[in-house]
Amino acid sequence: MLRKRLAALPVALALAAGLALPLAAQPAPDPIVARVNGEEIRASDLAEAAQALPQDMRGMPPSVIMPMLIDQLVDRKAISLLARQRKFENDPAVLRATARAADQAMQTALMQKEISPLITDAALKARYDRDFAGKPGETEVHARHILVTNEADARAAIAELKAGGDFAAIAKSRSTDPGSADGGDLGFFKQGDMVPEFAAVAFALKPGETSQTPVKSQFGWHVIKVEERRQAAPASFEESQDQIRQSVIQEGIQGIIKIARTGLKIEIFNPDGTPKRATDAAEPPPAPVKK
Repeated sequence: MLRKRLAALPVALALAAGLALPLAAQPAPDPIVARVNGEEIRASDLAEAAQALPQDMRGMPPSVIMPMLIDQLVDRKAISLLARQRKFENDPAVLRATARAADQAMQTALMQKEISPLITDAALKARYDRDFAGKPGETEVHARHILVTNEADARAAIAELKAGGDFAAIAKSRSTDPGSADGGDLGFFKQGDMVPEFAAVAFALKPGETSQTPVKSQFGWHVIKVEERRQAAPASFEESQDQIRQSVIQEGIQGIIKIARTGLKIEIFNPDGTPKRATDAAEPPPAPVKK
């Protein structure tokens, strides 16, 4: 499993979670499905509750699941009314939670309003035409590798290869990678598809060349052989659309954050509540090591 694991999306993207559902031009009909002491439960409440159902329950017939959901919503409303009667609406913890929920709703609404126009099909196509269309595709290499757990085994594999051994056969006999059954064949890949240590060596080799020293990565020790290099075809709009959308969303979020912070007085404190001194802001960089 050399290919990079997907990195966690930036925290800021959570603020724009609602962008997948653009704001409607006009409110959709939202009929009342129940009343509890005069307080309404609407179809939108029912739809939200249905989204929270476990996956294995979502396939149940509406005639079965809807009455059950309505009953649950009635129960929740009844408990909320009881909590109000007992004055929990003024409880400090409840007030803090309410304020957080209101902040989150406002953040999402702002993100939707500002960013939704930037991610229409027309806007994404314009970004594709500017950044991708007509430009050559990335270089790809077709490589094989032998993956072992320690440097000594990697050097032993290199010695076998120098003695005339067949790379695919040695990969089958020595490699711990699941792909070793195919002689360590990794197929074609782009530089960004692999972990940096592996990619740096693979893209420095010419077709037919094998790494002469072991390559260490988080997965173990590699011996790499490059079979072919090629220029990938330019990505189509359909292939690039999701990547462009995420880039535009992130750019939009960063722009909004920059505007939001402008002119604000921001004070940061230590975890114990004491004021953060200037020297607390960051660890000093390490002194350069002389070669």
